[in-house]
Amino acid sequence: MNLELLYMKPKEITLNTQHNNNKISFTDDEIGNEHISTSVDTPMKPDAFVLSDEEKQKKIEFHFREIMETLGLDLTDDSLNGTPHRVAKMYIKEIFSGLNPDNKPKIALFENKYQYNQMLVEKDITFYSNCEHHFVPIFGKAHVAYISNGKVIGLSKLNRIVQYFSKRPQVQERLTVQIAKELQSILETEDVAVVIDAKHLCVSSRGVQDNNSATVTSFYGGKFSQESTRQEFLKYVEMKTNY
Repeated sequence: MNLELLYMKPKEITLNTQHNNNKISFTDDEIGNEHISTSVDTPMKPDAFVLSDEEKQKKIEFHFREIMETLGLDLTDDSLNGTPHRVAKMYIKEIFSGLNPDNKPKIALFENKYQYNQMLVEKDITFYSNCEHHFVPIFGKAHVAYISNGKVIGLSKLNRIVQYFSKRPQVQERLTVQIAKELQSILETEDVAVVIDAKHLCVSSRGVQDNNSATVTSFYGGKFSQESTRQEFLKYVEMKTNY
């Protein structure tokens, strides 16, 4: 497969590398098995929002019923009959709801009246996502921090931003960057840090079938690129709590 033709988009992270003056391209299977991301933005069709959520749900229900029947399942069974509808509803309303920009959390900014000019850390934010290569779960913890540039946001909004970007087919690297860039844009500051520690069922339940490994990704912007500030943040993330 010619990935240069397939994936050339704005803000692309190229999949083609040079080694001894020879271009190296990845196959479709290599992209999935090695969990390679193709772009910072979630790849979306230009007409992604022509259909309403209700129309999408009906189409997914129809096609998932076809998948189940192809697998040989008896959909006249009481336990299976409603599964296509449940899956379609789950896809649209829950686990992939972050694809719809209408579901983006509304963020209100507040003046930093406390004059708090140190970092604020929200750690251990639980999230659930799905690997875009095999559509199986990614789950773990996100730790985010920022240093106010005169504005602050409510603590729960940090959780909601993480959840919004996680509720779509993802790769962990892209999820990390999307959360960080969104916070930088909202807070109008480069001083943002994000660390994600997650397990991937595409690693543990299939493929290499390693149930013990976890994946950590990070983003350090502005002052967090300084060693002392970064280490302070990581110290807070590692702190044990007894409440």
